[in-house]
Amino acid sequence: MLNWNYITYFFVALNVVTFIVYGIDKLKARRHKWRIPESTLLLLAVVGGSIGALLGMKLWHHKTQHKKFKYGLPAILLVQVVLAVAILRI
Repeated sequence: MLNWNYITYFFVALNVVTFIVYGIDKLKARRHKWRIPESTLLLLAVVGGSIGALLGMKLWHHKTQHKKFKYGLPAILLVQVVLAVAILRI
């Protein structure tokens, strides 16, 4: 039997971490420092941090002109919502 509390805590924590990572990358971009790879930013969204990624993108105004983020993150979130609904109906 699944413990939904632990699953919820995991996804909340993952989204908070993803949001913070997007902010860190924006700060590094402003300071012309070493950056977090785009593949890492996208991977965080794919594994469940898509809400944190979208919020970070909007709040920090980060990666808003990159098509893979501008269109990819909403697409990732849509797929995750569809999968979540499908799983919950089982």
